Amino acid sequence: MASELPFLCSDSRGSDVRPSSVGRPLAVARWCAGRGWPVHPLAPGRKTPAGNCASCREEGHTHVGCGCPAAGRWCHGFRAATLDVTRIEQWWGNHPGLGVGVACGPAGLVIIDIDAHDTQLPDRDRLLPGIRIPVGVDLTGLANGFHTIALLAALRGATSPADDETTLRVRTPSGGLHVWYRAQRGHTWQCSTGSGGGRALAWQVDVRAGGGYIVAPGTVTEAGVYEAVGPVREPAPLPVWLARELKRTGHLPRPRVPASRPVPPRARLAVLAAGGGRGAAGRALAALLADVAGCVAVPEGAAFSEKLNRAAYTAGGLVAAGHLAQEEAERVLTEAAEHARPGQERRYAAIIRGGLDAGRLRPLALGERT
Repeated sequence: MASELPFLCSDSRGSDVRPSSVGRPLAVARWCAGRGWPVHPLAPGRKTPAGNCASCREEGHTHVGCGCPAAGRWCHGFRAATLDVTRIEQWWGNHPGLGVGVACGPAGLVIIDIDAHDTQLPDRDRLLPGIRIPVGVDLTGLANGFHTIALLAALRGATSPADDETTLRVRTPSGGLHVWYRAQRGHTWQCSTGSGGGRALAWQVDVRAGGGYIVAPGTVTEAGVYEAVGPVREPAPLPVWLARELKRTGHLPRPRVPASRPVPPRARLAVLAAGGGRGAAGRALAALLADVAGCVAVPEGAAFSEKLNRAAYTAGGLVAAGHLAQEEAERVLTEAAEHARPGQERRYAAIIRGGLDAGRLRPLALGERT
């Protein structure tokens, strides 16, 4: 595999391989997307996301309800990440200076980001959060994340991720190392930074997972190239011992308890009332609303926007055909959306308006009308 991807590689001895194809962003983006890893642009020569448009830079604006990602713009960083081939060709084909980032959560990845910064050693209780290192233990020579992750692995009788030759590892321009793993199905790990406040794995060891991104191998920045080390180009499954440590240190959020009712009673009753509980109109919209409300059990990746838009479009067609009152349609759509995504009114209100407007242009003909 390594020989097929010269822009990602250093050889097995660690010496640099930098042919003319190093850092080809479009090729890197295609390679990542081909593995099911959604990609988004990074600013030219930087490891940070490309900038937002003028509207998205306005004070108070957030990604919630923003239409830029759906419109094919890269605003809001990893939240705009995509597997769409056409969009990838558009972004990196037209802007070859952009780098490539991978959205870790949607890609199902957990990356152990090991740093080697020249900074002062913190108190010993911050080296491995939650693990007491006795005063009698000599810490002479311990200087960076390579040492703390090795210490944690040694305590657990395991191989340090830095030395794990079974998985994709990427050397960073600053001398650090990104160790890529695949998350277990059904686990949504969360990011952390170092060993500061909140969740943390080890000093100078970051975790890139849900809610974050990682620089793709082969990306070139002003500081240098992110180069894959050794012959392995695929992430291995997250080791069991490391999964236990991530869970111990708070990287796995508590699961949300689904609402006891799949559809708000008022919404269901309103729809049934509109169709008399028997008509095709009532049955069709009730089923779509159930799909929307069911998204409450999945915070992300439930296709909420698509399901709500489909329900709104259908409701608009029913309104245009005289099967449903406009006010009723807006009310039941809003109740189902609020049930699934409480507090995101700005987001779902825009989807409802757009879907209703589009649906009203095409009255929905039904075989049965009550």
